[in-house]
Amino acid sequence: MSPSTKPHIFILILSICSSTISSVDLTTFIYKGCANQRFQDPSGISSQNLKSLYQTLITQSSSTNFFNTTTGNTQLPTSITGCFQCRGDLSNSDCNTCVKKIPETINKVCGGDTIAARVQLDGCYLRYEVVGFPPASATDVLFKHCGSGRVSGSGLEGALEQVVNGVGNGKGYYGGVVDGVYVIGQCEGDLSGSDCVNCVRSAAANVRSACASASSGQIYLQECYVSYNYNPNGDSGSGSGTGGGGGGVIQAGATETGAGDGRHSTQKTVAIIIGGLAGLFLGIAFLLVLKSAFKKKKEKHSSYY
Repeated sequence: MSPSTKPHIFILILSICSSTISSVDLTTFIYKGCANQRFQDPSGISSQNLKSLYQTLITQSSSTNFFNTTTGNTQLPTSITGCFQCRGDLSNSDCNTCVKKIPETINKVCGGDTIAARVQLDGCYLRYEVVGFPPASATDVLFKHCGSGRVSGSGLEGALEQVVNGVGNGKGYYGGVVDGVYVIGQCEGDLSGSDCVNCVRSAAANVRSACASASSGQIYLQECYVSYNYNPNGDSGSGSGTGGGGGGVIQAGATETGAGDGRHSTQKTVAIIIGGLAGLFLGIAFLLVLKSAFKKKKEKHSSYY
């Protein structure tokens, strides 16, 4: 292997490490909702419609951060309706990466033939249900989590006020640092401005009552969510920047968590390990370059004798 080839290998390794950190952040599992009932049609049309729905949503996720549609004959019980939404600050590429992960996740946590399911990852959510599945209230609480740490600061109130105002001015999404608190709010993509503000206001009220003194918190309602994380340095860092808001509560299934504070600790650990490996690779590359240069100098010196 020539010396000129070796640095390119280490650059490739660093690129892979960087993309791995990004993927871990976006596709970290947050929660699920699964209906207990299964498809009843022996023809398998419902399953085919679900596959078509997945394909359509994945394709659309490369060009937009919210899309809903229906596959199959809407006059028949085999038709499936569904949507996805990505966090408002994601690029189209990151949105597509996140959404592509969800169908396989649903198959693992709910099974491939449940009549309704939703999965929330850190960067996006996807949900589907058979046409006619009972709808839920816009402000039903789907999932909540409060961090185990405790704080005595007063920054949360200002952050919650800002997120309510921010979603009204930011097309249904707001993310930023307010008084040392990193806060995010987002509404389902087809909500009107006033409905969005009302939904986020309700989510903020749930945060106050459930997580007021916690160092972090997440509240997901049917059509919006609010997430916050205290950060004294005023840096978003690994704050609770989760989710994509709303979409059909699964009334017939259980909600299961897969995140919380441990999620962020895991991400930090992964980043530290990968960073350490990258530093090791750089050190080895530097030594190889020095060795090659020393060898060339020695050969040149020997040629005089």
